[in-house]
Amino acid sequence: MQNSADLPFIDESARDRLTVEGDDALTYLQSQIAQEIRDIEVGESRWTLVLAPNGKIDVLARITRTADLTFVLDTDAGFGETLEARINRFKIRVKADSSLVPAENSAPSAGHEAARIAAGWPRMGAEIVSGETIPAVTGVVPLSVNFTKGCYPGQELVERMDSRGADAPKTLRILDVPDGTAVGECIDDLADVTSVSGTTALAYVKRGNDVGRLPAHLD
Repeated sequence: MQNSADLPFIDESARDRLTVEGDDALTYLQSQIAQEIRDIEVGESRWTLVLAPNGKIDVLARITRTADLTFVLDTDAGFGETLEARINRFKIRVKADSSLVPAENSAPSAGHEAARIAAGWPRMGAEIVSGETIPAVTGVVPLSVNFTKGCYPGQELVERMDSRGADAPKTLRILDVPDGTAVGECIDDLADVTSVSGTTALAYVKRGNDVGRLPAHLD
């Protein structure tokens, strides 16, 4: 069975990995992340957001249960320390230890990056700025947030926007762009480019503008 969190464009060699293990690992992580993990099986993975208390994204991560009391959270290279600091931030009298293994490579391969952009999947440091980006703009909320799991830091902003059906101020979309388009360009005063591979780009498009295509997981 293919794991629902396996995405072909993810370069596994460019992922920092944080292991959290111990008697309280499950209950503590359940209280800290946006995903439901109480029913996760050994060997299963799910995407999750790890939020700051104000609801902005600290890290987009994938969590895998590798043993009954052991979980591995992996994220884009260079953001493992941010992930570890956030996970440990509220850990008081908790029987769970963490250890971080940095990625083999500091960035995804060109092929993986091109496939990621074509699929519309956000990357830390590009589409997601740690401590600044709100979940609703990224397009990953349906895959990374469980709305019935119970409380966790940052929940209020996510729940409020969902319950009110509020439109995000911008949305991540896939655009066809001229060759030579660069990250940081603003196209027609509507779309801010965040990643580019050849003539395909990811860009945040301002609310109310039907520009580009939805990411594959939302289409």
